[in-house]
Amino acid sequence: MTKTYMSMDGNNAAAHCAYAFTEIAAIYPITPSSTMAEVVDAWASSGRKNIFDSVVKVTEMQSEGGAAGAVHGALQGGALSTTFTASQGLLLMIPNIYKMAGELLPGVIHVAARAIAGRALSIFGDHEDIYAARQTGVCMLASHSVQEAMDLAGVAHLSAIKGSAPFIHFFDGFRTSHEIQKIEVMDQEFLKSLLDREALNKFKASALNPHSNPVTRGGAENDDIFFQTREAQNKHYNAIPDIVNEYMKKISEHTGREYAPFTYYGASDATRVIVAMGSVTETIKEVVNRLNSEGEKVGLIKVHLYRPFSVKYLKAVFPKTCTKIAVLDRTKEMGAREPLYLDITEAFKNTGKVIIGGRYGLSSKDTTPNQIKAVYDELNKEQPKEEFTIGIVDDVTHLSLEVDPDFYIKSDSTACLFYGLGSDGTVSANKSSIKIIGDNTDQYAQAYFQYDSKKAGGVTKSHLRFGKSPILSTYYVDYADFISCSLDTYVLKYDMIRYLKKGGTFLLNTSYTAEEIESRMPNRLLKKLADKQAKFYIINATKIANEIGMGRRTNTILQSAFFALNEQIMPYEKAVELMKYMAKKAYSKKGDEIVELNYKAIDSGKGGLVEVEVKESWKDLTYNTKRETTGDEYFDNYVTPINEMEGYDLPVSTFLDYNILDGSLHSNVAFKEKRTTAPQVPSWNPDNCIQCGFCSYVCPHGTIRTFLLTDEEVANAPMEFATLKGAGKGVDHLKYRIQVSPANCVGCSLCVVECPGKGGNKALTMVDTHTVIHEEPLADYMYKELDYKTDLFPTTTVKGSQFQMPYFEVSGACPGCGETPYYKLVTQLYGRDMLVANATGCSMIYSSSVPTSPFVSDKNGEGVAWGNSLFEDNAEYGYGMALAQNYKEARILQIMEENLESDCKEAFTKYIEAKENRDLQRQCKDEVIAAVKASSNEAVKELLEYERDLVGKSVWIIGGDGWAYDIGFGGLDHVIANDINVNVLILDTEVYSNTGGQSSKASPLSSIAKFAAGGKPTGKKDLGQIAMAYGHVYVAQVAMGANKQQTLNAFKEAESYPGPSLIIAYSPCIEHGIKGGLMNHQRTQAKAVECGYFTLYRFDPRKEKPLTIDSKAPNFELFNDFILSETRYSQLPKLKGETAYELFERSKNDSIKRYNRLVRLSKD
Repeated sequence: MTKTYMSMDGNNAAAHCAYAFTEIAAIYPITPSSTMAEVVDAWASSGRKNIFDSVVKVTEMQSEGGAAGAVHGALQGGALSTTFTASQGLLLMIPNIYKMAGELLPGVIHVAARAIAGRALSIFGDHEDIYAARQTGVCMLASHSVQEAMDLAGVAHLSAIKGSAPFIHFFDGFRTSHEIQKIEVMDQEFLKSLLDREALNKFKASALNPHSNPVTRGGAENDDIFFQTREAQNKHYNAIPDIVNEYMKKISEHTGREYAPFTYYGASDATRVIVAMGSVTETIKEVVNRLNSEGEKVGLIKVHLYRPFSVKYLKAVFPKTCTKIAVLDRTKEMGAREPLYLDITEAFKNTGKVIIGGRYGLSSKDTTPNQIKAVYDELNKEQPKEEFTIGIVDDVTHLSLEVDPDFYIKSDSTACLFYGLGSDGTVSANKSSIKIIGDNTDQYAQAYFQYDSKKAGGVTKSHLRFGKSPILSTYYVDYADFISCSLDTYVLKYDMIRYLKKGGTFLLNTSYTAEEIESRMPNRLLKKLADKQAKFYIINATKIANEIGMGRRTNTILQSAFFALNEQIMPYEKAVELMKYMAKKAYSKKGDEIVELNYKAIDSGKGGLVEVEVKESWKDLTYNTKRETTGDEYFDNYVTPINEMEGYDLPVSTFLDYNILDGSLHSNVAFKEKRTTAPQVPSWNPDNCIQCGFCSYVCPHGTIRTFLLTDEEVANAPMEFATLKGAGKGVDHLKYRIQVSPANCVGCSLCVVECPGKGGNKALTMVDTHTVIHEEPLADYMYKELDYKTDLFPTTTVKGSQFQMPYFEVSGACPGCGETPYYKLVTQLYGRDMLVANATGCSMIYSSSVPTSPFVSDKNGEGVAWGNSLFEDNAEYGYGMALAQNYKEARILQIMEENLESDCKEAFTKYIEAKENRDLQRQCKDEVIAAVKASSNEAVKELLEYERDLVGKSVWIIGGDGWAYDIGFGGLDHVIANDINVNVLILDTEVYSNTGGQSSKASPLSSIAKFAAGGKPTGKKDLGQIAMAYGHVYVAQVAMGANKQQTLNAFKEAESYPGPSLIIAYSPCIEHGIKGGLMNHQRTQAKAVECGYFTLYRFDPRKEKPLTIDSKAPNFELFNDFILSETRYSQLPKLKGETAYELFERSKNDSIKRYNRLVRLSKD
């Protein structure tokens, strides 16, 4: 039989086999497993058949717990059911997993294993989640590579059916789930031939059925028999290892790849053996090969069947010569040893073998060959450490092993490293490149992508390898033949060619010419290029992209340049042909215009290349090896190393300092980062400025601001600058200035688009960042040293609000983000008093990506206090915060009221009369404390303990629509049903933005999203009208671009309302595919309101007629024009033909009905 090979990642590999055996898939998005559910949904939408010759029924649930419940129910209903998850998602499924295991149901859960949020969230891979489920009774099967994810996913389903037991099939999140390899694709007909039809029929016959099997299942047992019933299942589960082994034999025979519950790799007479599971075993195999070739005797046990844990199959493959064992666990259990170590210790008790255990690779921490060698070296010692760590420097408990820095694995593969800017398309281009190489040459190919946690603007690294031999290297490229950098400012911050091998090639995207390079590039780069005898090429991909209409997207141009410089891979003409094929495949849904632009970009890549002579004299250049410091130890010793990609080297002791052990982040940090990621930033022309403040109001990152300055402040500035005479009553003696922070601006152009200008000429234009970067000291001075003139204009006006200091700045959000203008605005109004509970999601990530927080403390030390718990419980989390404040406030008043006749009467009376007015509380706070300290009444002294709580808090519960409409809706409903003073801000992007654009209950009818590949068939939940039904909840819908003043009014009213308030803020997202990009998102909001897609209103229970509709009567004739300006709708006719327009009509009618309901309510 001819074998089929394709380049794909682990998620796609697992999904391929999962689809074959699945009848019902209940899904919910969570990184890094979401891709499995997405492709299953896409395949079902396109009509792909499973082995039963039917299309999988895919249903998106409101949470992972809901998905597990649906799987459980579908299994009891007699349908083979599957789900996909990771991390906290798996934990939410645990109650149902217990049920499925106890009821002997053949469900399968595919898990991209990921870290569990503790002191901090991490989206990256380890085994904390799967270990947390090991006690449930579920069978657990581990894949160690992309190929194994393909091969063993089917084994999980086959064994579940034959063994009548649920299975978790897991592999390493990101390292395997997102690694792309050229692998053999499992044939569906072969998988079908392995199916145990008798077992399948038995499962179907046992399903709950009133006509054929009217039984009661899931009852309650008492203490007399419960214990016995648990033990009665022992034989059933004891049979599972033999069933798994039988299927593994058949897979091995078919593929030629060896599978068993445990497999051994290494010397037949090995004395030292490592036991491990997951992607690390591929690296261990490389080390075993080298050490054994040098005369050592080492080996590896790969664990595939983790539960049930079969000692029989373990000992069957264990070399009898082995005397020392090291067990590697990818988890950390506080106060106890790790699970796999305990299993192996139990298996070999009383055998005299030395067994040590170590931790590695938490949160995808890179595990390299020299770390594995360190484990084998440790085993060679007479008294090895019983407990150890690798991959870190533990200078606190001293458990880490020392590594040999000179040990590496020689390879015949070509290694490439691409540095990109988050959201610039570099990763997408490299995914395309590796598939071109893997699928169109006889070479093996591997790609792995390294991200930071910022939504955009962070560094991405693409690690590509290709060669004639299979690639086992599941670790970062650290010896590259080719390195590309998409942003020239990176070379000023990072050692870009640290990993370039001698004679390698470096490609830099820059606006500098070849003649300018020597004077503009740092000595560190030039000297290392010369020392490494490297080839150096530059390309101005930014200019090319602008000229052909690609905007900021340089990825396709740089991809073309890569192939032009590496013709040893394939002829450039062939590469161009294949790149265009991939571009058409990737972008055809976005329209022919986008495809043609990518064609032009591909054709431009080679012609834009310029070789720069690497001069011999550069070897004599010197540079300062010490990092510049700011004097802020937290920033210098913690923030800067992480930002400069040296966090991997920080020792454990670092985290004992700076009060960060509990996961806290310091304020006032983000602005200091000065990432300089934008190729272009806005420049102010005062002649065209009308001083409206719109630019500052809409800025997502707080990097353009309006200022009024005195003559003295102007004179004290670090440089001269242009100003205008202040416009408005009482400010004509002040100078007006709009100031950009060019080093922090992300160049989204939103401010330029929104600028009304004067006489048709805008006051803001985009310019090359290099031409204005010298203004950054002026931005430092204005943003951080000036006193904000907060009392000259009312904060009830848009202009006045923008003279307030934002307590939220330079977040990690995407350029042009639709959420963050709201977040920034609310902090300008209430930042110094805000206590925030923030749901997991985009807003959590851009608000708390270590090492920086975008939140600011003012000169009085006041600022936003922010916390995140989980995704599903954010409303309850914020409710708890409010309860804590209410308790403390009640105790404060109780003490004062009980002692009102004391010597503190005057101060207490003022405070009590202030009620919940925080400004008045702030005015009398010091007087209260002074009176209490001076008082002879001991009963009032307790108030000194509440000094920090004498000024009330403005409690905000903030999150996205995935939280509010879906997973957290039950909690949100409970909170607003109570009469407690909290403010809920829902940043409504109408999709799960953080996990990649999956559909939510906020997604409108007919919109395309992941999990709704054929267009969502149902309408958007009307959360606002649901909340209004309570009668006591303040509710508003706002869209800043449609009505800036209405947005401001709603925020002011909601915060002043003495009960629960809920604001739904329409927030355009990159996932919408807005024509022209997010620079147009404010105009998009205006058009959405104009056509009736979104309605502005405020429901204030304090008013006789609570509901006010703030937007004009919509023109629904414009509805289709509006939605077709976004690719999430415009793609649908290409997929569904005329059916798409039927869905659009239903969507419009849904909006009409929604609006008419509001009109009726407004008249009540």
